[in-house]
Amino acid sequence: MTEDLLLAELLAKPVGPAIARATDSDRGFTRRIQISGDSAEVTVRAAQPEADPEAAADHLRAHGHDPGQWTVTGMRSSEWTMPGGGTGVATRYSFTRTQPADTGLDLDELLAEIRAHQPSAERPGGEHGYLVLLGDMQFGKSDGDGPAGTLHRTIGCLNRAADLLLGYRERFDIGHVHVGWLGDHIEGFVSQGGANTWRTTLTLTEQVRLTRRVMLHALALFAPLAQRVSMAAVPGNHGEAVRIAGHGVTRYDDSHDTEALIAVHDAAQLNPEAFGHVEFLVPQTDELTVVAEVAGTVVAHAHGHQWRPGKHMDWWRGQAFNRASALHRADLLVAGHLHHEFVDTDGPRTFIQVPALESDSTWYRHARGTTGAPGLIVAVTRDGITNIKEVVR
Repeated sequence: MTEDLLLAELLAKPVGPAIARATDSDRGFTRRIQISGDSAEVTVRAAQPEADPEAAADHLRAHGHDPGQWTVTGMRSSEWTMPGGGTGVATRYSFTRTQPADTGLDLDELLAEIRAHQPSAERPGGEHGYLVLLGDMQFGKSDGDGPAGTLHRTIGCLNRAADLLLGYRERFDIGHVHVGWLGDHIEGFVSQGGANTWRTTLTLTEQVRLTRRVMLHALALFAPLAQRVSMAAVPGNHGEAVRIAGHGVTRYDDSHDTEALIAVHDAAQLNPEAFGHVEFLVPQTDELTVVAEVAGTVVAHAHGHQWRPGKHMDWWRGQAFNRASALHRADLLVAGHLHHEFVDTDGPRTFIQVPALESDSTWYRHARGTTGAPGLIVAVTRDGITNIKEVVR
């Protein structure tokens, strides 16, 4: 018996059949998949004992995963008597990833790409701005499809956002592309007083490294696509660098979420011909927000942990009452934190909350039953008006 099979056998536990009523005509056969990092479990349930590893591999394939990247490391089968007298069978197969997930990008080569990147001969100009808004990757978290799934999804969504820009250019003269990084890009180890540590599969440096390299990918992707390109990052609660006894003990801007973008800025300076037109924005000392102008629209960025759910407009009004705050001029407030898409307006002002890019929160699913609907948001804006919005998944 191999070490992996022994481990799987000794970790196995008697899991009862799912108590869920079938909602379609395929009531005699159901399947379930759960992927966390480099481990996967596929449960195949049938009215007759016909389940086999190939059926589980088919389910991996149906969910966009290459079965060739996975090896079966364990199997557990359960039988029970069904209400009609027949025999129900559920077979759970455990897989380990044997090949790295294909992200469509060699992340290890990005720093070299910065130096080698050639400036675009002619970057498009225009009066409109194109917003790419994303956050809450929480790299390192084991929930859902884990770090590998979140990484693949984030890069894929960024690539699709770049493709969509070409389509929007048929309707709008877009000369400014702005990427808003809205916090909680890492899971970190400070949330819930460190109670999330066991469920976090990447080290802190690995989480920050993924964030930095994804930002580098976005830089290389969007820099050639407009005369003006900007990137802004704000701190999230998971990205806080230091907490002692559950409390922040340094400045509000002391964040891995923003430090990753500062590192990208430093890298971009190595090639000013290709990236000299790109602006990088992070909060001022001891602040949590960034305000930027995009095609005549003043965009305020916040993670969203500063207000209670549903109180975003109240928070915005309070900030706007302070004339020393740039938020009193904002036309658009963008945020993350609550992990679902939400758009609200109050007079001429618009609020956009982006969905998370992590696929699932196990705690939230247990509490509310709802799984994630991950993605990012793109929008077209000009002179304070942001009417065109689209979720990219």
